[in-house]
Amino acid sequence: MTEQMHPAAPHHLPFFIPGPGGSDPLMVAMGIFLVATVLWVGTLYWKLHSLPERMAHKSQKLQFEIVAVLGLISLFTHMHIFWVAGLLLALIDLPDFSTPMRSIADSVERIADATPGTPAAEPEAESVPRRDSDVRAPAKEGVHNHA
Repeated sequence: MTEQMHPAAPHHLPFFIPGPGGSDPLMVAMGIFLVATVLWVGTLYWKLHSLPERMAHKSQKLQFEIVAVLGLISLFTHMHIFWVAGLLLALIDLPDFSTPMRSIADSVERIADATPGTPAAEPEAESVPRRDSDVRAPAKEGVHNHA
């Protein structure tokens, strides 16, 4: 029995129509394209999601940790407000309160160590070359940083 084509069928079929028992090349190409696109969009999503952390990386340690926690909360809860808050926190520079407070605490500690009934210890005298003999100037205790 010879197989004859239907008279209305075209004599030449396009490449994307598979033959009987053959594989579908267009479906294979679209499957590869779909996997590549999903991986690319996922990578783009992770880069965008980690943007506040990368921006806050150069800031203070506490600010970086807060931004990182906000990013994780937004990732697991799917509430974008946490990501926006982390982005805003990464964009602003928080003032450094710890250095002046540490200086104040050190000064108060030095004041508290001095007892009121005893005279203060005199710093060692440092000889300064001058024309007058036996004239001494007090030595400097150290460089003081004032905020």
